[in-house]
Amino acid sequence: MKGKKQNVIKMCKSVLITLLFILFFSQISFFVIAQNISLATITVEAGNFTRINTPVSLPLDDISLNVDNELFLEEILKERSVEVPCQIEQGVSPRLWWILSGKTKPGEKRIFRLSEGKTIEGTPVKVRKGSDALQIFVNNQKVLQYFHVPVSPPEGVDSIFARSAFIHPLWSPSGAILTRIQPPDHYHHYGIWNPWTKTNFEGREVDFWNLGKEQGTVRFKGFVSLINGQVYGGFKAIHEHVDFTSPEGEKNSMNEEWDIRVWNLGGGDEGFWLWDFTSKLNCASSSPIILEQYRYAGFGFRATEYWTNKNSGVLTSEGKTRKDGDATRARWSNIYGATETGTSGIVFMSHPYNREHPEPMRIWPEDSNGGRGDMFFQFCPIRERSWELKPGKDYILRYRMYVYDGTVTPETAERLWQDFANPPKVRVDKIME
Repeated sequence: MKGKKQNVIKMCKSVLITLLFILFFSQISFFVIAQNISLATITVEAGNFTRINTPVSLPLDDISLNVDNELFLEEILKERSVEVPCQIEQGVSPRLWWILSGKTKPGEKRIFRLSEGKTIEGTPVKVRKGSDALQIFVNNQKVLQYFHVPVSPPEGVDSIFARSAFIHPLWSPSGAILTRIQPPDHYHHYGIWNPWTKTNFEGREVDFWNLGKEQGTVRFKGFVSLINGQVYGGFKAIHEHVDFTSPEGEKNSMNEEWDIRVWNLGGGDEGFWLWDFTSKLNCASSSPIILEQYRYAGFGFRATEYWTNKNSGVLTSEGKTRKDGDATRARWSNIYGATETGTSGIVFMSHPYNREHPEPMRIWPEDSNGGRGDMFFQFCPIRERSWELKPGKDYILRYRMYVYDGTVTPETAERLWQDFANPPKVRVDKIME
């Protein structure tokens, strides 16, 4: 009898412990759920194109947010939900960015839920600012470097060729350097930069590219922001286009804001990077500035010295090559060549909203530089007609670069451009009150 009583007591204790255990974890679950307050459900539509690891965004204007709370995004699948790294782009109209990961077929839809709550920790895309340049990393691998302090030309070369506000090196995922600065044939070439050649400012001709003319230069003025993030990282910087010929002394004619954004995609193992370049131009005074028609001007790329007519090439969206691509127009252009680590390249993409899109290009012919055939590429929005910038207005040019090791097919380049030009449609299905 005594044994039965002890067994009953043990059973009761066991049941009580189980109930307390369930109650305890139910409270924890309730607390966690309470922390993730649902804000909206979101649908992403692939549209007519295959999407693979595509950046997507949603304006947050219509969603009521607690500015002190983080946002938690999850994809709703058939049997479970999966947390998705997300990032808020601050500004007058904030946006939420994330990567539509994996492959999404044409016509497919994917559902997400946005909540307030703790998000994934860590910042895979980082900016590290040094005394003369900053570098952007994805998972501790170097992607690109930007100089905010003037770089002097080689010894014995006129100091007028020094300048700041350019990208070099641009690294391939395997670590090969794809850009070049201050080559002996053109000391004014600076990796990736946005030079304007023939301009008219207050009735004066000012060349901001050919520094040897001593008419003008471009200078870094300051950083607007440096961004580390889960989805992207980068910086915004202001450049001044300084006129040396003004009777008043040096005068800033035009401001330019660079917005450089490196996406949390790819890496050495996957063999690619993805990054965006946005240039916002506006007049620095009450005087307009005319960017006159010329074959050189705009977003430029001087390739590594290893690329010659023997080991490099071009293929544009219109099927043009280095033999016949110069002065033609394109949505994208694939520039590639041999490096010490193998073949690497860059697919340069022009946004449909850009002036003169599909944009005219400047591509050096195969016999350039005394027959060596060094590689120079440029989207040139004033190649066929001049462009007047008026005071009080902003003028924007957008480009995306897919930097890769190996090879890229025309089909892949076109898919990448469609992601940039016609991204998936994102809509809010339900906003929680």
